[in-house]
Amino acid sequence: MNKEKVSAFPDVIKAVSTLADYKRGKRELELRLSHEREVWKAVYSGSGSSSWIFNSIVNKHADVIDSIPTCVCLPREKRDEKDAEKLSKIIPVISERCNFEQTYSENTWNKLKHGSAIYGVFWNSSLEGGLGDIDIRSLDISSVYWEPGITDIEDSKNLFIVGYCDPEQLEMIYPHFNFERESESIDRVATSVGLGVKDGEKCAVIDWYYKKYSQDGTPILHYCKFVGGCVLYSSEGEEGCIDGWYEHGKYPIVFDNMYPQYSDVCGFGLISIADKPQEYINRLDENILGYSDWASRVRFWAKRSLGVNEKDFLDLDKSIVEVEGDIDEEKLKQIEIGALDDSIINVKLLKIDELKEITGSRDVSQGGISGGVTAASAISILREAGAKTSRDGIAETYRAYVKIMSLVIELIRQFYDGNRVFRIVGDTGEREYLEFCGRDIRGRDGCFRPFFDIEVSASKKSPTESKQKNEFAKSLYDAGAFDPENREQTLMMLELMDFEGVGKLKGSLRHASEGHGNDKSKP
Repeated sequence: MNKEKVSAFPDVIKAVSTLADYKRGKRELELRLSHEREVWKAVYSGSGSSSWIFNSIVNKHADVIDSIPTCVCLPREKRDEKDAEKLSKIIPVISERCNFEQTYSENTWNKLKHGSAIYGVFWNSSLEGGLGDIDIRSLDISSVYWEPGITDIEDSKNLFIVGYCDPEQLEMIYPHFNFERESESIDRVATSVGLGVKDGEKCAVIDWYYKKYSQDGTPILHYCKFVGGCVLYSSEGEEGCIDGWYEHGKYPIVFDNMYPQYSDVCGFGLISIADKPQEYINRLDENILGYSDWASRVRFWAKRSLGVNEKDFLDLDKSIVEVEGDIDEEKLKQIEIGALDDSIINVKLLKIDELKEITGSRDVSQGGISGGVTAASAISILREAGAKTSRDGIAETYRAYVKIMSLVIELIRQFYDGNRVFRIVGDTGEREYLEFCGRDIRGRDGCFRPFFDIEVSASKKSPTESKQKNEFAKSLYDAGAFDPENREQTLMMLELMDFEGVGKLKGSLRHASEGHGNDKSKP
């Protein structure tokens, strides 16, 4: 891109000032994140912290990983059924190419520890050998800046994503950029914002997204990449970008929050609420262990005129210790330490129970059962109740996933100009090579533009959940629910039941009933 062309758009100096304001507004969040990172580091660095926070977070992470989402696209009109079916098949393939499972795992750690995970949904022109493809990435909260005081990222006037890159690499990609020539402007940005050269080698590269509006109020999203005062790329004024950088008009990031905060787009996580109980547990641990260490050492009171060779006395390999004069309890007496008060242990246990309670990590949610409960049905009910906080967090993640997949569909619509071929592997291992083009879901029939709803489900079931589902299906079979002669009774029973797949089962039974009419003698 020609430097004269990009330098006219937009006002980078104003953008730097806005970024500095956003960074100041994020100061409190940055301090909290820094503290939480230190708390988490203390867990695995052996600095005296016990691992109750770790135990809570790692078990929650396991719950979420058991429910990695996938989706089905549903048409809003009948004529879009074929396109919806194709999208339902190719979106999992795109997710696999993006390594979404790894991104999902990384962001789950961020969500549990810090309360927020940020997904970036971008078009990456360097993928697929330069053909370009969709790129879903995990973004560091500290690298993203937005307008203070908002609760929805779309309400922010600007969005900044800061990364670092080698100057030599930037000069190769953008020939009009010269690090030495721009070093003065980079220093000015470093002074005003605090984003200069990292580790003496890499310079801050700022991706700036901002919105303008058409005459009818439709948001138009533009994109500018700059270093210091040098614009590397700008979509504003670029040919083919009259509808903005991304035609969907939304910022290319999605927040997945743990617990919401007032007047903040970010949430807070388990470390925030478990920090103080964990601190008290650590202090009690230190005191109890110190007392136990002191009480476990054999020590003596001894008069100075004892007449015992101290070196021989302390040498446990010596069978005989010579003394001068008589030895009695008045001259040599063992120091006795009283037993640790049970109330101290009880306080520690209460703080542990408090931490488990506030983080939703009670024993029953981690597979442990106490209180004499032995019945399988009772254990199942207790575990189901104990996992309700995990299910609540997973539901929030699924709502974020709907937004992510909606952005993916919009990028397919905008950037898949030619036919893309996807290898689809069925449940039985059969292969299908499916072609799809973004033109298929662009405006047609005049101004019609098809839209799709996203239905989310877990792509992986936990072993326990799968076993329960299989056993339930077997119990229906054993009860004669699949017997052709019991169709009417089975349908009446299913009307009162609610489980995954009940609608499909009722539809199959009704179809079978219609096919056989009312003649119950036919199988």
